[in-house]
Amino acid sequence: MSAFQSHFEVSGGVDMTDTSTNITAETVEEIREIAARYPQARSALLPALHLVQSVDGRISPAGIEVCADILELSTAEVSGVATFYTMYKRKPVGKHLVGVCTTALCAIMGGDHVLAALQEHLGIGNDETTADGQITLEHIECNAACDYAPVMMVNWEFFDYMTPHSAIELVDALVADNPVASPRGAEITSWRAAERVLAGFPDGRADEGPTAGDASLLGLRIAREHGWSAPVPNVAADNQTEEAAQ
Repeated sequence: MSAFQSHFEVSGGVDMTDTSTNITAETVEEIREIAARYPQARSALLPALHLVQSVDGRISPAGIEVCADILELSTAEVSGVATFYTMYKRKPVGKHLVGVCTTALCAIMGGDHVLAALQEHLGIGNDETTADGQITLEHIECNAACDYAPVMMVNWEFFDYMTPHSAIELVDALVADNPVASPRGAEITSWRAAERVLAGFPDGRADEGPTAGDASLLGLRIAREHGWSAPVPNVAADNQTEEAAQ
């Protein structure tokens, strides 16, 4: 029987020995602004952590402490969330975060080969960053984009039907700072810029580029060609059913 091999080799906690931070008074005020959007301040933790990453490039000890103080949480609670979700990074991320899906259909369609090709080309393994700080490469689980398998993400933007060759061309363009646009999204900026958007500070580019592809719209197109539509709900009948159940 072969031993289980995890793709997530580094699963420990935040590096508390690195106390460097770029958090400023402005960052603190922005976390307060995020907290004010919620009935309970603690509910703002996820976007607040994204904001921390947008300035520190990772979840830093200083970021944990600031979030805990503003959101009225313990540092242990903040650390628990930061180390639970893989979208929160425990060590510095490069300018671009490149993720390759190798789950189920993506694996069948060649995702493993795409990941292997990038690892060899960049000279790094999973969850590692190139020496020039341009690319952090990671294996990721399902991107919910099986109709475009195998897929990659760059700073959370989709890239579809990837091959080892097209993946290498993509990262080379990123390293060279050439313009790169997602086939179903905006032009790529940086991972930190994307993190700021996830924190709730839009960059005005949400409608840039197409938001859906042909594969996703196929069912809608067929329905329109045949005049199909969803049944209209009978509200009165539904109410009677609920009353009878009571």
